[in-house]
Amino acid sequence: MHSILSEKVHTFRDSRGFTLIELIVVIIVLAILAATALPRFTNLQVQARVAKLNAALGSVKAAASLAKATCLAQTPQCTATVLMEGVNVTMVNTYPTADAAGIITAAGLTVGPSSPDGYNTQGGGAAAGTPVTVMVLGNDPPNCSFTYTSPISASQGPVYGVLITSGC
Repeated sequence: MHSILSEKVHTFRDSRGFTLIELIVVIIVLAILAATALPRFTNLQVQARVAKLNAALGSVKAAASLAKATCLAQTPQCTATVLMEGVNVTMVNTYPTADAAGIITAAGLTVGPSSPDGYNTQGGGAAAGTPVTVMVLGNDPPNCSFTYTSPISASQGPVYGVLITSGC
């Protein structure tokens, strides 16, 4: 019986757990790993917003070309609207207008301050030569954007502004 009691006391002494120094070392290592991973994670968010902005610009360019082609294929050519995927898109000078009923609908973008797609617009209108700004919601939307300007005449195409990514 003495040997069983001695064995239990010996086992209890060997299973003490972690020392305070070991715990501090682990916490320091985790802090170093977190400090190096956090900037990379932040940079990924910026890259994602820039990619989203590029995707919207590509969608707008493709939609404008498709609307123009649809308009030219109609007899007689469209003047006010063109039917794209069951939705009327407003037109000016054979291209979509720079508003929600025009290029935004043609591109299939869902916009608004609480848009599930993460886009919003500023400005725009149905008149020729009117610009609309498409922004990616997030850090600084006006500085994560591009513009689409409807053509000022039938002999010209729309103007696409450069990507502004300083606020993405």
